[in-house]
Amino acid sequence: QVQLVEFGGGLVQAGGSLRLSCAAPVSILGVNTMGWYRQAPGNQRELVAHITRGGSTNYADSVKGRFTISRDNAKNTVYLRMNSLKPEDTAVYYCNAEVSINKIINTYWGQGTQVTVSS
Repeated sequence: QVQLVEFGGGLVQAGGSLRLSCAAPVSILGVNTMGWYRQAPGNQRELVAHITRGGSTNYADSVKGRFTISRDNAKNTVYLRMNSLKPEDTAVYYCNAEVSINKIINTYWGQGTQVTVSS
């Protein structure tokens, strides 16, 4: 079992910024794609952004131009910088990592962190 530890989140006014971070154990060498998902009450979990080990990124249309995903491979850490936040960004944000161990690929999730944007 690989534990992902998330930091960041909180309450911010519309137009503000937050940064989320998520770390997998540094001892794990096979951390591939990492990403962020979010789930608002009554909604399904949706992809926010993900980034490959090589740095290729993909964003949901709703966050393009406002959010930036990045990672530090040496630290097995992924970041999500969120600017120009809107009330509709309010959700629980979950970190996700695809990990290859002994050629077996599994997907792991963080515990979730609440982001609340007030209008």
